[in-house]
Amino acid sequence: MALLKKINQILLLLLVLTVCAILYNKVHQVPSALKNETVDLESPEEMEEEIPVVICAAAGRMGAAIAAISSIYSNTEANVLFYIVGLKTTIPHIRKWIENSKLKEIKYKVVEFNPMVLKGKIRQDASRPELLQPLNFVRFYLPLLIQKHEKVIYLDDDIIVQGDIQELYDTKLAPGHAAAFSDDCDLPSTHEMVRSVGMQNTYMGFLDYRKQAIRDLGISPSTCSFNPGVIVANMTEWKHQRITKQLEKWMQRNVEENLYSSTLGGGVATSPMLIVFHGKYSTINPMWHIRHLGWSPDTRYSEHFLQEAKLLHWNGRYKPWDYPSVHTDLWENWFIPDPSGKFKLTRPDS
Repeated sequence: MALLKKINQILLLLLVLTVCAILYNKVHQVPSALKNETVDLESPEEMEEEIPVVICAAAGRMGAAIAAISSIYSNTEANVLFYIVGLKTTIPHIRKWIENSKLKEIKYKVVEFNPMVLKGKIRQDASRPELLQPLNFVRFYLPLLIQKHEKVIYLDDDIIVQGDIQELYDTKLAPGHAAAFSDDCDLPSTHEMVRSVGMQNTYMGFLDYRKQAIRDLGISPSTCSFNPGVIVANMTEWKHQRITKQLEKWMQRNVEENLYSSTLGGGVATSPMLIVFHGKYSTINPMWHIRHLGWSPDTRYSEHFLQEAKLLHWNGRYKPWDYPSVHTDLWENWFIPDPSGKFKLTRPDS
């Protein structure tokens, strides 16, 4: 009897030890990622950061967005996500163009822009009606269109990129700055071009200093302007500073007081940005925004200078898909014909 009792005690002890061992293993189990096994997860070092690039696709100039996207995609190994913004009527066309060309390999999202957000905020100006198109104001609403990214690149559609877009994305923004732009006085080699065609590169060219509201800003009319056709933006700062609300305020004031006009400078989308971002923006490497290629059909940059440029911008009336225009060969290298045949280039022999 005593022997049987002893055996039961030993068995009970073994059972307790077994249970303890099982519990210990569960609590202190080694994660599979730390074992000498192949796992299907990338380490933080191996994960590639996504670069969001916003480009508008407007009716009548959709080929511009296609050429811009083509040039970016062809010149980088970076993980680019294109946000292609259009109006409801244009979205099927741009989607079909991408899906039926070599661009079907790109990562992209099509975003519909609702022009009703601009109701009552745009003063009509007959001199350059193209500057009043709804998509020209998409840059004001970046945080509403792009939700999940901290840093975003916005590009006008009349550009091509010759460098690696990763370089532009790596632009450093100073603390408290919501955006980086190209300063209009940043590149001496472009100053002769600016003077020769009578362009403005100061606030005087965009704001009407005869108006008291403009004079009250305390901004010198000789202050260098910047071009918002290329933007590197910090979405956290943009939302924190309520940049969109500030821009809308100056749009509405222009409707009421006619504070600036597209006849003065680069259009009614530039002027509110000059006011809101005055003294509060970082700068982009000048070679990442060589502009004014569309300002005159008679004035050209040197071929060597253009080859060194990272980004070319045909801002102005003379676009590279139309005629007359300059340096069209550099743009046409990246153009992909429209599979539907709706968009056609205008050339002297066409």
